[in-house]
Amino acid sequence: MRATEALSDLARRPLDAAEALRPKLVPELLNAHPHHDNSIAWLLWHAAREIDAQIADLSGGEPVWTAQGFAGRFDFDRPASSIGYGDGPDEARGVVCDDADLLIEHLRAAVDAQLAYLAGLDDMALDEVIDESWDPPVTRASRLVSVSADAVAHVGQAAYVAGLGADAFE
Repeated sequence: MRATEALSDLARRPLDAAEALRPKLVPELLNAHPHHDNSIAWLLWHAAREIDAQIADLSGGEPVWTAQGFAGRFDFDRPASSIGYGDGPDEARGVVCDDADLLIEHLRAAVDAQLAYLAGLDDMALDEVIDESWDPPVTRASRLVSVSADAVAHVGQAAYVAGLGADAFE
């Protein structure tokens, strides 16, 4: 298996997990906040946005958030460049979405952009150092693993919250 094939498999994992979670994603649960500030809606939105923003940065392309009109469809009261990093309680609670299909569609678009980006890479591109501000410096491959691992973690958090069920928030 080539490295880009393994990275593509990893890139699909957050979407696969979110799609498996879909039957539990009822509106009253999507925006419930457990003992922290991140609802399922926020977690799925952020997972997609962090993939999208980082892939757009790596590729030099426009994020699917704006290119495919998701910013307008979600209609959040926040800058289009916002991806959720550093959100405090008020910002996290401002991400409200009752439409699980839209959240998953957005995640699918971000993952599709990541897969398209990966399809154009070879091993030399993966070995390229893209950020020297870290010790050790970050290669393109390391960044791509980080993007997917973060998204997998957030979808896992969403699955945990969904597993609590709506009764846990009454």
